[in-house]
Formats: sequence, C-alpha cells, structure tokens
Amino acid sequence: MIIWIGSYPKSGNTYIRSFLSAYYFSEDGKFNFDLLKNIKQFPNAEFFDKPIKNESDASDNWLIAQKKIMEKRKFRFLKTHNFLGSYNNKPFTTLDYTLGAIYVVRDPRNVITSLMNHFSLNLDEAYNFMINEKKYTKSDQSDYSTYTHLSSWGNHYKSWATTKNFRKLIVRYEDFENNKYETFRDIIVFLNAISNRTERVNKKKLENSIDTTNFSVLKNLEENKGFDEALYSQKEKKFKTFFNLGFNNRWKKLLPKEMIKKIEDSFEGEMKEIGYL
Repeated sequence: MIIWIGSYPKSGNTYIRSFLSAYYFSEDGKFNFDLLKNIKQFPNAEFFDKPIKNESDASDNWLIAQKKIMEKRKFRFLKTHNFLGSYNNKPFTTLDYTLGAIYVVRDPRNVITSLMNHFSLNLDEAYNFMINEKKYTKSDQSDYSTYTHLSSWGNHYKSWATTKNFRKLIVRYEDFENNKYETFRDIIVFLNAISNRTERVNKKKLENSIDTTNFSVLKNLEENKGFDEALYSQKEKKFKTFFNLGFNNRWKKLLPKEMIKKIEDSFEGEMKEIGYL
C-alpha cells in the first residue's frame, strides 16, 4: 500500500521527505542525500513498463503502476505533486492502493517566489502558473512518464484536503519553523498509526532526523555535493539552487502590494480555511 507525501510544487515536500527518509531508513536518524532514494517521486519512468507517449497514456497507467507497487511491498512512501483527482476520467489513485497521505501546504504568497526561482519565471508568469486550472509539469518534452497534473494552487489544496477516501494529515509548511518538534512528532505518530506500527516515537532518532534535515544543513549539502533534483535553467544556462530561501522567503518583503492582493483575491477561501488570512 502507498503512503503519499503530497504537495503543490515548492511547498516543503522534499523537506518532509528528507526527514522521513532519515527517521525510517537509517539506524540513527542522521540524514544524507542517498536516503532520499527510499522515497521516490511518482509518476516516474521507473514505475512504468512501457514508454508513456501523451497525457492520456499517462493517466491510463497511473493505477496499473500503483497496483504493481502494492504487490511488491507491504507499504511504501511515494512523493507526488499530482492533483488528487481524475484526468480524462482516470483517477490518480484509489483506496485499493492508498493507505493514507501527508499533505504539505504552504502560504501561496511564499510559494510564488519559490516557483520563480525553481522554474526561472518572472512574477506574472509564476502567478499565471498558480491560477492555471490546466497546469501540468513534466521533466522532458517527449517523455510523459513524469506527467503531473497540478491544476491551480487552490484546486490542488482542496483536492487533497477534502478527500474522504483515505486518512490524511494536513501539515502547514510554516509549522516546520514555528512548532518543529511537535509537527514532526505528530507526523510519526500518524504514520505509525495508519501502518499499524506498535512502537513508540524514538525521541533520539526524531531529534537527529530534525537536526540533520534543518534547512541550512540541506542547503549546505547541496552547495558542497550538488543535488540531482535541481532543475537546469535553459534561460540562465545553469542549475537552479533547489534549497533556496527556505524560511527566509518572506512575502511581505519580496512581493509588491499589487501581487499580494491578486494572490489573496484568487485564493481567499482556501487561505482563510488554512489560517493564512
């Protein structure tokens, strides 16, 4: 069965994935980049038995791939940025293959500047990215194995937050800064519960996992060793820093008032529900 780590892009998914890989896939809770290989991104070419040629082909094979994943392991963490819904009437996942999910949400006023850096966009392009209900991403022009249907920021959040198909835990990115220990502890408690693990939270391992996945530590690791999930910018002819600003991404300092208002008007309902307004 699959436990999803879901989020809209640049919302803290890799941060929580780093923590979980340190806690569950190391002896002492100390993180290194190699541990991330235990939590792969879905969709991805390695999960399909044939080339994926277009969007419809991608959605046709989501559940086929998940069935094979389920048959191989009792449960498995997978990272995804996919909208939790259907494409061409084909669901992204079902209760047959999903045990539960953690969904990480981040203030869209901070998401926008992270999108700008990651995808080499200007401010207006990043805003249009976030409001586009048909938005998708993929890593290669001709290969659709990584085709990820995003929809808009608001639709993405609602698709995961409102599902009643399986148990989920909604986590705010900002709580990793303000209530770090309690937030990560609650994640472990939730995961142990849905996977029927009987052991108590290992406090020392929890502390090590938190300390060694501190944003500054991850940023230093990328600077010294590189990070193979960083994107290459054709526009700038260089790899973009993946771990860029982190908690220093402060929308009040970085965004013009006009853009702040546009974002708040576009996502007012969702932002109020989450506590961002």
